[in-house]
Amino acid sequence: VQLVSSGGGRVQPGGSLRLSCTASESEFTITDIGWFRQAPGKERDMVATITKGGTTNYADSVKGRFTVSRDNAKNTVYLQMNSLKPEDTAVYLCYAEVEIAPTSVVYYWGQGTQVTVSS
Repeated sequence: VQLVSSGGGRVQPGGSLRLSCTASESEFTITDIGWFRQAPGKERDMVATITKGGTTNYADSVKGRFTVSRDNAKNTVYLQMNSLKPEDTAVYLCYAEVEIAPTSVVYYWGQGTQVTVSS
């Protein structure tokens, strides 16, 4: 499975960006899909995830500002980011959990897209 992300960029504090990540076609089922981020010198942290059934999970730091959604027909996950803050600056990485067998999953990562929030 290949993941291709887009939508990053530079925005002023308080602004908005929308990230997209599309997974290539696969015979296997993508269960969870979502976004992590990594700032320079920091660990990779979960931002938002969504299950195939639509259950979402958010990091406390983005709750109420970010919204994750997915279009299963297009194998695409979106991250709408509003009220952006300088501390949201990071490389955002799309990930997908792929079920290759009833009790076996493999994780795939996209190439990352830079989000910079600065005045």
